[in-house]
Amino acid sequence: MSPTGACPRVFIVGAGLAGTATAIRLLHFAREPLEIVLLERRADYRSAGVAYHRDGNPWDHVFNIQAGRMSVFREDVLDFLHWANREADRSDWPAPWDAFEFVEQGPAPRRIFQDYLTDRLAEAAREACPGVVLVELDGEALDLEVRPDGVELTLHRPAEGSLGAGSTVLSAEHAVLATGLELRDPPFAAEVLTHPSFVRNPYSAAGVRKLETLPPEATVAIVGSVLSAYDSAGLLLRQGHTGRIRLISRTGTMFWTYPGGHEHGVLQLPCPKALLEPYRNREEFLDRVRSEWEAARATVLQDHPDLDPRVVVERVAKAWEPHLPEAIDRIPSAELRSLLDEFGTSIAALRVGAVEYTTAIIQQAMHAEDGPAELVVGAVRAITPTESGRLTVSVAGPDGQHAVEADLVVSNFGRESDYSRVRQPLWRNLLRKGLAAPHERTGRGVEVDARGTLLRPGGEPAGPISAVGVLREGDEIVRNGRTGAFAFNLAAIKNQSISVAAQVVEQLELPDAGPAEEMAQFRVHVSNIEEATPAGFEEAVILEVRRLATRTRRERELLDSRLDACIRSMVEPLPLPTAASRRHRLIRAVVNRAAVERLTDVSVTPRQLRRQLGIANAADLED
Repeated sequence: MSPTGACPRVFIVGAGLAGTATAIRLLHFAREPLEIVLLERRADYRSAGVAYHRDGNPWDHVFNIQAGRMSVFREDVLDFLHWANREADRSDWPAPWDAFEFVEQGPAPRRIFQDYLTDRLAEAAREACPGVVLVELDGEALDLEVRPDGVELTLHRPAEGSLGAGSTVLSAEHAVLATGLELRDPPFAAEVLTHPSFVRNPYSAAGVRKLETLPPEATVAIVGSVLSAYDSAGLLLRQGHTGRIRLISRTGTMFWTYPGGHEHGVLQLPCPKALLEPYRNREEFLDRVRSEWEAARATVLQDHPDLDPRVVVERVAKAWEPHLPEAIDRIPSAELRSLLDEFGTSIAALRVGAVEYTTAIIQQAMHAEDGPAELVVGAVRAITPTESGRLTVSVAGPDGQHAVEADLVVSNFGRESDYSRVRQPLWRNLLRKGLAAPHERTGRGVEVDARGTLLRPGGEPAGPISAVGVLREGDEIVRNGRTGAFAFNLAAIKNQSISVAAQVVEQLELPDAGPAEEMAQFRVHVSNIEEATPAGFEEAVILEVRRLATRTRRERELLDSRLDACIRSMVEPLPLPTAASRRHRLIRAVVNRAAVERLTDVSVTPRQLRRQLGIANAADLED
């Protein structure tokens, strides 16, 4: 019996990119009645989160990567591009974007992604199976309890909420946590957090307003040189800023520019075997990394002479990902955390570049004679107010400590990755009650299993609770070798949304005790089915892949019917120790897991994946 008293219910806590992507997949995957409650505490963050919401992203803020890689569907790489050119409502877009023809390798404004996700979520709700409904609810999740039949969520509703103001407790069979980026107070800015000349969050409406209304001759210090710092500097420069802009970077890292016509690619390189030797000490390990890196770069340059040299670092970093978990496993936890702290920005700059629209204006301002922008290398020790109302940034650089005085200081150190320090009530309560544990190896995110289930401090599942997005950063690093922002960016979220939505549906369709244990026992019998009817099992997986990738109800229902018939033809002649109806569901679950594994294969590009899965269209085949 459902704890909701009606059809099963799933909570998704957080309606940003990760939560919206997971809701879309649930709406596509669910075959039986289901209520999907998509909860968001900030209306302006719905279908956007901090990265894409309109109030924090002026039209000059564009995606770091090319527009052709921004589809929310891994199996439909050009979907965002098609939406932007054919479906988007441009009635309130300013020039030049109102008549802009978006191309794969070109830029696109970040703010329109909110409209894209909103449209795709609405489409998924329209095309869901009968009884599968979406409820978008405003409010903040304060607490979560695990019950024998599901979970109970304590929710605080705003005064204008549809259920009335105050707190309430709602029940569901499953909860998906997609709470997004957590804000951190940088320790070096403790004295100036509320100072009018300090921008703590450059992606807030207030932060953008300060940048847009700043006098053009004002001096600006931007703490950090990551791509968010480029956004702040670029916004100032595009509006004609003439005053000094100093980007202060501990490592001095700058990002490379994607060449014209660049496409994402995957190379197969030899395993960097030296990285798999026992860890001795930091210097010795870094020497091994440098040696292997240079050898890999030389191999790529020799074997792929047509490849633009700027892309080599991306190709090597991607090719190493499958081998990194084994290398990381040899590094002591304290050392691993220290290495990630020291080299996180450098790793990010190797793994991902930026479009020319973003980088060109920064490079010109830095390299032109008397250009307004400059890079300051050093670690920020403190930001303090002056009597004149300005701020002083104390920087410890290679040549000693010095001060940078500015009319405005913009901080890009706003993300809290250590969940033991996160201040949100929900996470404080989850950690206090032992339903969640900070990621032990990396200190980034929380502990989850291979399918995204939240784990207790002892490593056992916390209950029917899954995690999606940035809170899985540490696990993505150690389990999948994801590096830099690729541990929690759109590419990672695409795959997580598929696997989590599929797991939720599986648990709802197999509600009686112990799906994991039963699945392990049943898998032995399924292996016999695969051996006895390999063609039938392969056909079933292909049909399930197509069903998961299909966005129209009618086609999904047709594929579902064919899949049912395929499974019946496979299993009915075989003696299996399970009742017929449950046997059928178990076989479907096994087929689904195989399909999800194929759909989330990152060893190939999205276009290669479409060909591999047999869902390519004419454009894919031409490439």
